[in-house]
Amino acid sequence: MTPDPVDRLAPEARPLVDAIAAAFPDLGGAVTDAVEARRILAAAPESPFPAPVVGAVEDREIPGPPGAPAIPVRVYLPEPDAEPEQDAAPGSRPVVVFFHGGGWVICDLDSHDHTARALCRDAGAVVVSVDYRLAPEAPFPAAVEDAYAAVCWVADHAPELGADPGALTVAGDSAGGNLAAVVAQIARDEGGPDIARQVLVYPATDARQKSGSFDANAEGYFLTAAHCGWFREQYLGADGDPADPRVSPLLAQDLAGLPAAHIVTAGCDPLCDEGRAYGKALRDAGVAVTESHFPQMFHGFFGFPELLEDSRQALAGAAEVIAVTARHRKNSGDQGGNAG
Repeated sequence: MTPDPVDRLAPEARPLVDAIAAAFPDLGGAVTDAVEARRILAAAPESPFPAPVVGAVEDREIPGPPGAPAIPVRVYLPEPDAEPEQDAAPGSRPVVVFFHGGGWVICDLDSHDHTARALCRDAGAVVVSVDYRLAPEAPFPAAVEDAYAAVCWVADHAPELGADPGALTVAGDSAGGNLAAVVAQIARDEGGPDIARQVLVYPATDARQKSGSFDANAEGYFLTAAHCGWFREQYLGADGDPADPRVSPLLAQDLAGLPAAHIVTAGCDPLCDEGRAYGKALRDAGVAVTESHFPQMFHGFFGFPELLEDSRQALAGAAEVIAVTARHRKNSGDQGGNAG
């Protein structure tokens, strides 16, 4: 299916989308092997923009789920003066567990390094980026299990990271947004850890892939319906159930009692409608939800604040939601989460 005759992308976004699409592997078409897809992406040119400056960065490993390997993580600490009002006291900063996108198959700590740094810098938050296991080598539910193990570890070790465990946010983009949403549900059902916020950037919430935006944006806007179908096949295998709430958090029977959510969506994205539907379902269940919707943007736009004003606005909104978790702890009158 081709895009509308009148291009719905913002004019400044079209050249960027075309350039990204040209360098991206033809997933589900000429490229069907995950290892080959990763090789193509690894050979792509690095970002020409300098990495956002933070206070410190450390690669380390944390325990994985029972019987599973250790999980590589990258810990980002903000600079001492990152909080605008005053230097944050030790242990008072918000902490973010960040899950990268990539369809549960591609991408890693490096691909999302700039995004993690930007959230650390702009929110004045400790960010722990999680290198969860990828499919098809480690299919569902490996990524979910790693994600939950990482959140539990961060909650337990937040003080030693200089963060407040009561100001914990789970965040991610695309498949990472899916993992953040799923982990928030698991933490509620398992009695912890307590999560203050979930920041979901164009999250995958319904693996049935039948929404109106999935059809309307099937081609022409970087992420395609063919890509999404290939990702799902790698993640679930031949017998996986796309209606499992741990795959499709939108289909969970009960969404009450979940953390407040901030959801970013893009109008020219196959995942747009399911992201917005998740926001509505959360709101209907009594969960506080704020949304930042960018009608002329595409899946992936959040990663280009140097080039797109909408990306800068989306990043600022997400950072504010994260930052306000710590301010809320200091001032009970601040309900937070009004970005976008």
